[in-house]
Amino acid sequence: MINAPVVMGIINITPDSFYSNSRQFNVHAALLKAEQMMHDGATIIDIGGQSTRPGSEKISVEEELNRVIPVIENIHKELPEAFISIDTYYAAVAQKTIEAGADIVNDISSGDIDEAMIAAVAALKVPYISMHMQGNPQNMQQQTSFYNNVTKDVLDYFITKTEECRLAGINDIIIDPGLGFGKTIEQNFELLKNLSAFKILQKPILLGLSRKSMIYKTLKTTPEESLAGTITLNTIGLINGANIIRVHDVKEAKESIQLFAKYQA
Repeated sequence: MINAPVVMGIINITPDSFYSNSRQFNVHAALLKAEQMMHDGATIIDIGGQSTRPGSEKISVEEELNRVIPVIENIHKELPEAFISIDTYYAAVAQKTIEAGADIVNDISSGDIDEAMIAAVAALKVPYISMHMQGNPQNMQQQTSFYNNVTKDVLDYFITKTEECRLAGINDIIIDPGLGFGKTIEQNFELLKNLSAFKILQKPILLGLSRKSMIYKTLKTTPEESLAGTITLNTIGLINGANIIRVHDVKEAKESIQLFAKYQA
């Protein structure tokens, strides 16, 4: 269990992620970004090789590996103190990137896209971030009406999924309610409001809402202008029990955690 909240910094090795400032197009730029994030207080660096925004185009295992392997190898070599997370739903990518120096598998589909994923993670003996998503990135926003009660439905999903992971041999499981993944803005806010309900699972909770549409559509602005909204909602998430906050802006997230710790003291 994570004792104090930590920051996960986002680095996307993609041309099409929804927030343009998170995109890094070469190994050197990604290393510089990772160095800055570590300096600003990140504990985990999350590397993603394909966009999973609504309607994004799926890429192959080979293309994803070509994007992320050189970056992970370089960060692992130059920043050995960094915990590197690979953001993928492909078991083969998880396998190859852990071999290249990654430490954690962050799977938006919890093994529901690639059925080999859970067994692969169990064999790798690394922590696993299990996220809830309705459908897949291509169709998830057409499936938001399928909930009876979004908090209960997501919690029931994790009760089943964490047991599946445990039986497979995964010992370190982190849960992510998947804000923005097959949920309406109202459903996202309901999950944030009820985040403490997921403590019943006795697993660390990851909150990923940085610059997402629940912020910029509510405020009628853009991802680029959503930093203040992100800080506000991350703070609410910390109050409601988030253990890891996944962000584009590490310095501000770290400051939120420091102020939250002072508030709790």
